[in-house]
Amino acid sequence: MYKKILLALSIILTGCLGISQEKEKSVALQENKTEEATFEVVKTEEEWRNLLTPSQFYILRKAGTENSFSSELLYNKEEGVYVCAACNTELFKSEHKFDSGTGWPSFDREIEGSVGYDVDYKIGYARTEEHCNGCGGHLGHVFNDGPSATTGKRHCINGAALKFIPKTK
Repeated sequence: MYKKILLALSIILTGCLGISQEKEKSVALQENKTEEATFEVVKTEEEWRNLLTPSQFYILRKAGTENSFSSELLYNKEEGVYVCAACNTELFKSEHKFDSGTGWPSFDREIEGSVGYDVDYKIGYARTEEHCNGCGGHLGHVFNDGPSATTGKRHCINGAALKFIPKTK
């Protein structure tokens, strides 16, 4: 009986670590990938650490994932633009945001030319990973289960990777 309880607790605790989508590549490989690509904004790891909060650094520079329903931007309904929290590149317009029910800010399209794509197989199948074209920061993933009335895409974005700039009146 105690073994079953201990096993259940172990599974629950490991599932709550919040790093299930952390990159498996070494830090050196991640840095080289970012530095080899041509981005307008290039900084050292130490410069990024000094610029970003720990959560932003983990998500944008280490390709982490925030916990679902934890973003302050999830229920934001204001008009404006969502920019990269690291380099202020405009990424998504508020009129393209929708409630996907997934727990992450979701958009049916990006601002053209602002987002780049890679394929990752970290969880056993191919997913399309999104990054900021200004600095290479990890944003989230795009899926083909978005609103069929528009693009059919769901850009599932970590709120900590974004800053919101309200529309000025």
